Amino acid sequence: MRIQSWLQTCSCSSSSTATHNSTISLLKQKQHAYDTSTTSSSVSEAPSSAISNTTASSLETNLSIQTLPSIPSLQTQTLTFSVSHHCLNSLTPHPSRPVTSLAVINNLLYAATDHEINVYDRHTCTTLHTFNIQPTSNSTKAITFTDNNLVLTTHQDSKIRVWRNHKTHHRVFTTLPTVKDRLHRFLLPKNYITIRRHNKRLWIEHADAVTGLAVTNGAIYSVSWDRTLKIWRLSDFRCVESVNAHEDAVNAVAVSFDGTVYTGSADKRIRVWARPAGEKRHVLVATLEKHKSAVNALALNDDASVLFSGACDRSILVWEREDSANHMVVSGALRGHQKPILCLVTVSDLLLSGSADRTVRIWKRATDGRFGCLAVLDGHRKPVKSLAAILENDEASPHNNTVSVFSGTLDGEIKVWQVSITGKSTHYPENN
Repeated sequence: MRIQSWLQTCSCSSSSTATHNSTISLLKQKQHAYDTSTTSSSVSEAPSSAISNTTASSLETNLSIQTLPSIPSLQTQTLTFSVSHHCLNSLTPHPSRPVTSLAVINNLLYAATDHEINVYDRHTCTTLHTFNIQPTSNSTKAITFTDNNLVLTTHQDSKIRVWRNHKTHHRVFTTLPTVKDRLHRFLLPKNYITIRRHNKRLWIEHADAVTGLAVTNGAIYSVSWDRTLKIWRLSDFRCVESVNAHEDAVNAVAVSFDGTVYTGSADKRIRVWARPAGEKRHVLVATLEKHKSAVNALALNDDASVLFSGACDRSILVWEREDSANHMVVSGALRGHQKPILCLVTVSDLLLSGSADRTVRIWKRATDGRFGCLAVLDGHRKPVKSLAAILENDEASPHNNTVSVFSGTLDGEIKVWQVSITGKSTHYPENN
């Protein structure tokens, strides 16, 4: 989704790199009744200096409740953990360029700023090398990887580029759609679709910025501001299907291991797609309509049983599969961010969310399905646009998790965080 005007109004806050240690105990919150006619446009945000910490915390939650009053909050479980987090480093590859995408693989961190991608050693935060796309390609929107050492990037110029990693440099392997794919189709008039008046393109081409990418099951799934979902065969990079997915720009895509595809759009909807057995094309399975504003981010948990969606309505909705349904239904909302949710990422049993309120929140699920916010990573001066995270293995201590978190903002800053979580969830009697 194009950067909205509300991103430009975010005020700056001072940067903090101090270590925070705490034992998290999240008590059950009271539910309040709100006028269901209240919309996000009627919410006023009081200056933090004018309210107490308790009132501020209540305000943060209430902003989301006023937007989605009919959806219950899921932060009603008491969790007790020893949590410490601190900022290890701060990187600014280009102070004037927003960090539009972050991705981690093995010991490498990829960071996209405009048409340039920097590759870092994620442990030492030293720059290994940089590779550039042509300036006319504009910004890089997404970065992902394949199992055979290929890097895929999507761009403002409607292209998907495939890179070969040669350790000391990256070289373009091909661009989607490939030349071979174009030559195979360009002669037949039936392969052209009308983009706008007097403008036709091959149906295998995206017509606007490619905003999301997923690789699984031998296929590449891409979504775009042109409102379409396209599926590419990974073996030869040929486009095999194009779906008119939404009525507005598509901002995010997530794909489960069984091939179910979830797309989130500026039209406020999440749509679920699946390909029936024996069929060649995906069909619409369900439309999930609970958000009240543009859906910006999607993420699936490890076993794809839970879908998380973040939107401009300040809420993260939790969707779960019901036995009686073949698609997801909303089970509740995670509240706390004061401004739109811009990015989501899952690692192990944790969910991380980045927001225009300049913070990153870390959520953990308890055994009864409820969630607690374990930590709030603050110190950024501008909205958090991109996130990446990786679990640092500690087989000797299964109840002790250390997660490396990377957050990128619209002012070109990347912060490297280390979050340590110790202990098990404990359930306490509810407070009446």
